Amino acid sequence: MTTSASRDARVRPATDTSGGPGPAPLTRLRRELRAVHALVHRDLLRLSSQRTHTALMLVQPVLYLFILGGGLAALIPDSALGVGYQAYLFPGMLMMTVQTPAVMVGIRLITDRQSGYLRELLMAPVRRSTLLLGSCAGGTVVAAVQGAVLLSLAGAVGLPYDPVLLALLLAGMLLASFAITALSLALAVGLGRPEVFQLLLGLVMMPLLFLSGGFFPLHALPGWAQALAAVNPLAYGVDLLRRSIELQVPGHGAAAGIEWFGLQPPLPLEAGVLLATGALALLWAAHRFGRPE
Repeated sequence: MTTSASRDARVRPATDTSGGPGPAPLTRLRRELRAVHALVHRDLLRLSSQRTHTALMLVQPVLYLFILGGGLAALIPDSALGVGYQAYLFPGMLMMTVQTPAVMVGIRLITDRQSGYLRELLMAPVRRSTLLLGSCAGGTVVAAVQGAVLLSLAGAVGLPYDPVLLALLLAGMLLASFAITALSLALAVGLGRPEVFQLLLGLVMMPLLFLSGGFFPLHALPGWAQALAAVNPLAYGVDLLRRSIELQVPGHGAAAGIEWFGLQPPLPLEAGVLLATGALALLWAAHRFGRPE
């Protein structure tokens, strides 16, 4: 289903207002960029018009953070994690917050195909890959915006409102949102029914979340589970957020996360893994989406 706001933000052909013909490549690039902007704007309009739905998606991570985190904080000593349990749980809850709107992009792609709205989008004079890129960009921005709302609770778990720290966490959420959104689109382009997509998500997303290190240290898992965590994009997102906190707040050191052959990869390399994962998934999705229906 599509809202009236989303239909108002349909992709329109770009027109050259300069008065002259202009270079064809520049006009084409402007048209592609306008299409991406229109799709991002559509998702932001949907976000602003569905405030109740957005608030409900934030309820679960907030409850986990304060009820589960507050209860287990009294049972788990700080020495076991290097930090209080609520502060340890916070990066995992940020990841849970961005995960839900990111995977919703895949469901929306399938429902847009079923409703005929996608067919209308494909009539725009832009490449199919541009439409997919716009959907991915819109989902990434929306997921990061919702993560930023939960980020406002950093002070409640003992983290300072340091501008550099907040910028690092926001950048980490953007990378994680991009990777999850691209993976969601890569899965959705090959499916025709949203029920099948939701079933697959139910089977995959919760195990990935528990294998992300968001709830407990990865080194406490058996070897086979640590191997799965090493290829889990959510684990790289959680580790990136947690190590960003360590970088700015030395007193909040936490247990080690992702390890490669017993060594922790550098922070920029973990960010590169997330970026590469999202880029490869998006390229694969664009290849599949480019096939005529």
